[in-house]
Amino acid sequence: MTHQFDPTSLREYDIRGIVGRALGPADAVAIGRGFATRIRAAGGTRVAVGYDGRNSSPELEAALVSGLTAGGVDVVRIGLSTSPMLYYAEATLEVDGGIQVTGSHNPPEYNGFKMVHAHAPFFGDDIQGLATLAASGAWSEGAGEVTTANVLDAYVGRLMLGYAGGAYRIGWDTGNGAAGPVIEKLVQLLPGEHHVIFAEVDGNFPNHHPDPTEEANLADLKRLVAEKNLDFGLAFDGDGDRIGAVDGSGRVIWGDQILSILVEPALREHPGAPIVADVKSSQALFDRIAELGGEPVMAPTGHSLMKTAMTRTGAPLGGELSGHLFFAGEYYGFDDALYAAVRLIRAVHLSGRSLTELRDAMPALVATPDLRFPVDDARKFAAVDEVIARLKEDGAEMDLTDGARVTTPEGWWLLRASNTQAMLTVRAEAKDQAALDALLAEVDTHLAASGVTRTTSAQ
Repeated sequence: MTHQFDPTSLREYDIRGIVGRALGPADAVAIGRGFATRIRAAGGTRVAVGYDGRNSSPELEAALVSGLTAGGVDVVRIGLSTSPMLYYAEATLEVDGGIQVTGSHNPPEYNGFKMVHAHAPFFGDDIQGLATLAASGAWSEGAGEVTTANVLDAYVGRLMLGYAGGAYRIGWDTGNGAAGPVIEKLVQLLPGEHHVIFAEVDGNFPNHHPDPTEEANLADLKRLVAEKNLDFGLAFDGDGDRIGAVDGSGRVIWGDQILSILVEPALREHPGAPIVADVKSSQALFDRIAELGGEPVMAPTGHSLMKTAMTRTGAPLGGELSGHLFFAGEYYGFDDALYAAVRLIRAVHLSGRSLTELRDAMPALVATPDLRFPVDDARKFAAVDEVIARLKEDGAEMDLTDGARVTTPEGWWLLRASNTQAMLTVRAEAKDQAALDALLAEVDTHLAASGVTRTTSAQ
């Protein structure tokens, strides 16, 4: 038996697509068969499996389990869970890998599979290898056994381990995603006063889409913080690996700003350590890391690539603008928005200031969000390479970690190709709006020279 995947579902970091169009139960079986083959080839025998709150997740999880067991590995099902819960299960149970059925922060019609093998991300060539195996049908054969494990209480206990964060009045918005049941248990253990909204898991996401990187999705949390005069609010994406925050004044604290708050206690506990941040992050963050005696490390965007950079450098902490925050040192090295919430509360407490005061103290910079616009897959990387070639001719100051990040007296701008979509991404940061406009005009000039127009509607 062989299987062909829809090539659009084979992403850099996971397998993901619209259910019924690019992804279905047959794909889940094939993923299970291929992953089992890889696990057994490495001498492994057991895999943990979890699923998020999407309507299609139970069916895909059942198909995945059938594929894994047919491939001859035993399966430990942890049930409805966040992606970090699955990573926690893989790190602490006697298993050799793990798969989470999740559409992450995508719209409700999407679903997918995030994989981990031997405590390391399974991505890139690994994912392409599953497609090659499926096309050949050269899968391992067997009859694995299925057991279940309830890791929720142990996971929440681990989130709270050694907590010394003080008592605050906090709003929590889980957006009807898989983080809801975790947060409901967590707030029972945290001191202070807690107000949780949209904790019921509902794959239709009836209140708002669970992606805290979009400011519009934080409107309910801002309202809650304002109405109840709370200290701050925290929000999570559909599978609990991205965090968002608003301060007591309702201002959004973006992922790189959250990381800049976490940096101080991290470097106090790990003096001189490297701290990893992605290429989209504010220059203020890299400056803050250096100011506190740490070693700023710029890494490519993408949770698998961030984990790889963390392991390579031995960094205790890392993060992305998108709200993926990674904790090694005393934790397991993966991105976990729930643990990030606990660590943020602790960092605020240790600072002796409120989150609003910490936000007030940050440099006053003006930045764009991710400006994403469509460019054909066949063209997107070439266009970036052409821009880089011209920049080199001009003697521009740039970093080529992931696309081109160009530093000028006005600030910096980034041009990179998406690894997962037919898109280019631009981001820029400057000291004021006029300088930001000048940077974007510079980007547009370079793009025009390659026959590309940055459409402002697709952001």
